[in-house]
Amino acid sequence: MRSAGSVQHSGEPAAGEAPGPRPNRLAITASIMLATFMQGVDTTIANVALPHMQGSFSCSQDQIAWVVTSYIVAAAIMTPLTGWLAGRLGIKYVFLVSVIGFTITSALCGAATSLVQLVVYRLLQGVCGAALVPLSQSVLLHVNPPERHAKAMAVWGMGVILGPIIGPALGGWLTDDYSWRWVFYINLPPGLLAAAGIMIFIHDTRPAQRDAFDWFGFATLSLAIGALQMLLDRGELKDWFGSREIWVEAIVGALCLYLFVVHTATAGERSFLNRALLRDSNCVGGTVLMFLIGIPLYGSMTLLPTMMQALMNYPVITAGFVTAPRGIGTMIAMVLVARIIGKVDTRFLIFGGLALTAVALWQMTGFSLQMGMWPYITTGVLQGFGLGFVFTPLSVVTFSTLPRSVLTQGTAIFSLMRNIGGSVGISIVEALLAENTQVVHSQLAEHVRPDNPLAQGPLLAAPYSLTNVHGIAALNAEITRQAQMIAYIDDFHLMVVIVVAALPFLLLLRRPRRAAEAPAVALE
Repeated sequence: MRSAGSVQHSGEPAAGEAPGPRPNRLAITASIMLATFMQGVDTTIANVALPHMQGSFSCSQDQIAWVVTSYIVAAAIMTPLTGWLAGRLGIKYVFLVSVIGFTITSALCGAATSLVQLVVYRLLQGVCGAALVPLSQSVLLHVNPPERHAKAMAVWGMGVILGPIIGPALGGWLTDDYSWRWVFYINLPPGLLAAAGIMIFIHDTRPAQRDAFDWFGFATLSLAIGALQMLLDRGELKDWFGSREIWVEAIVGALCLYLFVVHTATAGERSFLNRALLRDSNCVGGTVLMFLIGIPLYGSMTLLPTMMQALMNYPVITAGFVTAPRGIGTMIAMVLVARIIGKVDTRFLIFGGLALTAVALWQMTGFSLQMGMWPYITTGVLQGFGLGFVFTPLSVVTFSTLPRSVLTQGTAIFSLMRNIGGSVGISIVEALLAENTQVVHSQLAEHVRPDNPLAQGPLLAAPYSLTNVHGIAALNAEITRQAQMIAYIDDFHLMVVIVVAALPFLLLLRRPRRAAEAPAVALE
């Protein structure tokens, strides 16, 4: 008997059954990759347009941040629900409804006339978009036999990684040449094409078993994720644990997480999180690695555009295009990985990719205010190359030993941890950036005083001065700029440490089974 969310895994029809239609792999891949790429782009495309949205709605920076956080929170909460919905309704219909809903809410976001409307539509967009990445991965694994999983995951990984990388460049161009509304309207053509492809080419699967839904597990996990995201998002603004609100969010998050863990351990097969996922060391190790990798992946993508615009005075479109070459490194790496993954232990590929990523981040700690564009480009290409060597092998090895009955839920949890890692990473680096800027500014300002010979002319040339208002203002602005540069470098140091700390988790991974030993996979 098949379990919820699974599909027929045998290439031969059961006795007395007519053979099912053969899947059109090329058409299915193109359709689901359109949806995956669209969702990936949307995670970062709105970031560069936030100042323009802020001006349109005459709101504060804290208020406009909800345009980003509302989407992340909604997607993170709904992602774990994907496996159960696919088991109850079938992968095709959940995927189709998600794509159509994502496309419609994108149009609504572009047409929003107030901040409240935009935040509500972004919440709905996150709800619809949560299932796109895990279901696209699950469909690709199902329609391809085991010997083609590496190539399938390389194609899937390109969409997942390249979407967020291209997002800032695309968003900068659309905002600069048209308006911020087009960062949402751009989703309409690929959304409609993806929906048509899913409707035509993906065949329905009828789950034989429909598991009861664990509402308690879902509620406690959702509240824990929501409280964590609220704490991280508003902690710096509210002075962290000096605020009653942050204490409430921390207590709610910790209590709900505790209840979820206890419930998962005691509820048996009725648990929202299938314990088969926890018994598989590859799934556990790969999911933890994905969480840690999400921190520098999204953290660096958030820091670099603001660094270029705030410190280097790059226009928004230039900042977007300078970050885009990282995608070139990712594409080259994934093409190479697809050719060698069957010949080289995937754990060595992941180790090499993490090492290259750490080297790129270490080079970024040498950034300065006097450099040009070239260091941004070279380190970006190297980091993208390293991540390309991590993402596909990690996706393959994580699910290589997982029972097929829980594959859809496994891909959902995998995507959930990447999203949480990304949101945690963004919140941490942004909070440290603000705090370290203040600390370094005070340390530098201590030395700028009249009794310091270095603060006297001719060493302290115009427009800087300690004797007139304009000179003091110019000097303070330059000190702030220097302090911000040091704070950015501190963030890059932290990301190097996180990547290095991820290496020991490779010991949890076992070598994937050979294709000949793995069960055949085919979609009805």
